Amino acid sequence: MTEKPAMILFAHGARDPRWAQPFQRLQKMTQESLPDTTVALAFLEFMQPSLPELVASLVTEGCQQVTLVPIFLGQGGHVLRDLPILVDELRTSHPALEVKLVSAAGEDDSVLSAIRDYCIKSL
Repeated sequence: MTEKPAMILFAHGARDPRWAQPFQRLQKMTQESLPDTTVALAFLEFMQPSLPELVASLVTEGCQQVTLVPIFLGQGGHVLRDLPILVDELRTSHPALEVKLVSAAGEDDSVLSAIRDYCIKSL
């Protein structure tokens, strides 16, 4: 059993497995920066694990706290409609689990600044 908190990087998913590679690198980089936290990657559709599957596995391992980070550029339909439903279902299925949902990564100014810097470097 682990009492380590968990961070779930939540991405859309795609049929082509190559699509997940940058998200897998992000997960690995984040895990290396947070050795006392379990950092995992879940997908909305097309790829595994799904968010409910991953959370069930973490709870089975003894996880009591999860921070859910949507790795989306904006607060579109999946983040505004689908994700809150999934989070409500997680809270119902795992009432002892503390679930913290943060805004989409692209809503953060530092993320936008990093993308801007990348765009400027490309000239």
